[in-house]
Amino acid sequence: DGLIKIFQDGALLPTPFIDLTEPVGYNSNEQGLLGLAFHPNYQENGYFFVDYTDLNGRTNIARYRVTDDPNVADPASGQILLTIPQPFENHNGGMIAFGPDGYLYIGMGDGGSQGDPQNNGQNPGTLLGSILRLDVDSADGSYTIPADNPFINDANARPEVWGYGLRNPWRFSFDRLTDAMFIADVGQNTWEEVSWLAAGTPAGQNFGWNFMESNHCYRANCDPESFVPAIFEYDHTLGCSITGGYIYRGEQFLSLYGNYFAADFCTGTIWGVIQNPDGSWQSNVVNPGVIGINSFGEDVNGELYVVARTGEIFHIQP
Repeated sequence: DGLIKIFQDGALLPTPFIDLTEPVGYNSNEQGLLGLAFHPNYQENGYFFVDYTDLNGRTNIARYRVTDDPNVADPASGQILLTIPQPFENHNGGMIAFGPDGYLYIGMGDGGSQGDPQNNGQNPGTLLGSILRLDVDSADGSYTIPADNPFINDANARPEVWGYGLRNPWRFSFDRLTDAMFIADVGQNTWEEVSWLAAGTPAGQNFGWNFMESNHCYRANCDPESFVPAIFEYDHTLGCSITGGYIYRGEQFLSLYGNYFAADFCTGTIWGVIQNPDGSWQSNVVNPGVIGINSFGEDVNGELYVVARTGEIFHIQP
């Protein structure tokens, strides 16, 4: 609903870090305050960024600043960088994160409904169905386009687009060791998926939707070789909607090291996905479904957390 709170020394602080309930709109269960990212130089500049849907259902990317009190931010400091109209209420994406390159990455769904009726996923001329990449270091709170964004000189594409062909990327992350990127994309009727891009993979990748649903043709006569393959998938006998997480690079539980964790929003099943020496990937159920899972979190030490649909937060342990 627009509140960001701080959990400190074992207790939830009574005063929110920031109250954004006034600009945030949530008419459906896929709307609201969906993403938060602190600037890499937050300790120096106090800037953080949020992704939310407004009262008109549009996606907004906005910058705010902390006050002199490190536990309280200033709602009046807000500056909207980007507003993106949404044709339907669902598939808003919402994950934002700074990449290893210092740029802000934004996950955008295909605009909603079913089957991508506007073909946004396969159209880099729209900001929908894509991962966007912005340079947000302008002093006035605006953004610029990184010079190596793939469509910066393409008159038929939006220069903000970094990769496309996504349905509803519900949580992406970067490997803090290798800088690789993991993207979990919610499927249509049958398949949930995770894609992986090694560091140095050329930008402008096409993840396949709506030609593909995971590694399977959604439309007739598709060519799977034309798209980024999924490294992990499961069908709807095991769940309904994927929630992507992080690869474990912490030091507390070495038996978890190198596992990428993903979960299902409906069943709560958690999988560990790990890369074999030959480059292939294997998955194992590491926690049976108990409660649905909204999101994951990673702390400064690389320890991982799960956000349950009940509102509880759990620490991932062996």
